[in-house]
Amino acid sequence: MFGSRRSDKKVKPDGKDGLNIIIVGCGKVGNTLVESLVKEGHEITIVDKEKQRLQAITNLYDVMAVEGNGASFSTLESAGIKEADLIIAVTNSDELNLLCCTVAKRVGDCSAIARVRTPDYFNEVSYLREQMGLAMIINPEFETAREIADVLCMPDALEVSSFAHGRVEVVKYKIEESNVLNGLVISEISGRLGLKILICALERDGEVLIPNGDVRLMKDDVISLVVIRKDAKQICERLNLKSGRVKDCVIIGGGRTAYYLANQLIHMGVSLKIIESDAKRCEQLSILLPKATIINGDGTDEETLKEERIESTEAFIPLTGIDEENILLTLYAKQVSNAKVVTKINRLNFKGVVSKLDLGSTIYPRYIVAETIIAYVRAKKNSGDNPIETLYHLFDNRVEAIEFIIDKESRVTNVPLKDLPLKPDVLITSIYRSHDIIIPSGTDSIRMGDSVMVVTKHSGFTNILDILA
Repeated sequence: MFGSRRSDKKVKPDGKDGLNIIIVGCGKVGNTLVESLVKEGHEITIVDKEKQRLQAITNLYDVMAVEGNGASFSTLESAGIKEADLIIAVTNSDELNLLCCTVAKRVGDCSAIARVRTPDYFNEVSYLREQMGLAMIINPEFETAREIADVLCMPDALEVSSFAHGRVEVVKYKIEESNVLNGLVISEISGRLGLKILICALERDGEVLIPNGDVRLMKDDVISLVVIRKDAKQICERLNLKSGRVKDCVIIGGGRTAYYLANQLIHMGVSLKIIESDAKRCEQLSILLPKATIINGDGTDEETLKEERIESTEAFIPLTGIDEENILLTLYAKQVSNAKVVTKINRLNFKGVVSKLDLGSTIYPRYIVAETIIAYVRAKKNSGDNPIETLYHLFDNRVEAIEFIIDKESRVTNVPLKDLPLKPDVLITSIYRSHDIIIPSGTDSIRMGDSVMVVTKHSGFTNILDILA
């Protein structure tokens, strides 16, 4: 065991104790979890077989490290499993992750989260979770595919995040010069368009703000709109944005993410081609996805792309395992076609440079996993009061969109929103009540039983009361 031992349990600036968390696996997802959970004020112990990986993390963060097999009783005992509140197993092996959680549940009194990516296992996720007593099973490839599919339903959107069980969406757009919003003051929008539209966040010249009604929108602003899903088509039409899903799509690479995405797109009625260089994998995909066209070829070759008529496709999704290839393919597709492109990026190196490229929508799978787990951790830390249902980070983690379930009366309930003493940079954006969605005004109030979405530049909210000054 190595790393800096803390003499006291971590305490957040709000005075609340952090959780004792063991993370098994120090790959990309493990690293992102450590970074996020340390910031949240939790006490972290990391476990991995490779000493070099452990050393790299302990050099950056105040965590304990244990070298060894995370499924070994002696390793978990050294990591402090008997005192742990939560174990998160995110190694590259599904079997090892499930075994780690099984051993941990037998030895300690902790919750357990396992990363499971193989389709055969993931199809049995409910059974596995119930039989093994897991708090959560997370599949980065499936969640990545779901986010890509959501974006392809609104081709002009850069991001689409769902809340209230899919009834509310936060949609990210860039305002072009010809857009009807260009030059409008936010308070004028609903009157001009005859629709209730709420802009919850805005990025201009690299700065992000939670805008008030006095802000005038400008060309090249990137905005996040809160949209009731049933009104999304009408809103897109008023804003001169594409509202219907794409009709056809080309995917480069036939890995797990491509498989999960293809399944969803076929279900949506999208015509699909997958270009994969491995002949054996093409045979597997042909059996698994009989309604898709599977092409054995080099998807990074310009001639192959021309043969498959990339210039006329409505969507182009590079899902190779190499970030640089995905980026180059996106840039090429934007040169030769008008396709909607989504770029999957696994590593965060040179993120500042990447963010300046015109890559369309970008997806970071490790962030998707981290957000889901952080939402669970915050709810667990708060002992169940006003639990967090959903959490998304927007604008490169500078804004949080959080959905709280209001399960008891408090200082925020039954008070007109205009009378609540909110912290700066906090906006209540929607209320889900008895199957109805409310885009609130100052006269609306929060009631027990509601699901409430809050957008804020603050980080670490665990309870709806955190919005109050």
